[in-house]
Amino acid sequence: MHLQRLFLIGIFIVLLIEVASGRAAAAVPPVPPHQPGTVCYTPKFWCWAQPSGQPGTPCACSTPYGWVAGFRG
Repeated sequence: MHLQRLFLIGIFIVLLIEVASGRAAAAVPPVPPHQPGTVCYTPKFWCWAQPSGQPGTPCACSTPYGWVAGFRG
């Protein structure tokens, strides 16, 4: 029982460190090589910008739940 408790505390500490370091952020698929302004970055994912444009300008990605705002990069 004592070892199980120490193990769970250890797991909790590791998860806490992961969250604090930002490594436990939502998994975002890697972006392939691209020309600047052709990818639209949202807070949780990315899509190909349609149309492409100046990097840093607003864009949006279509999802099953509607459009999500982002910026071209």
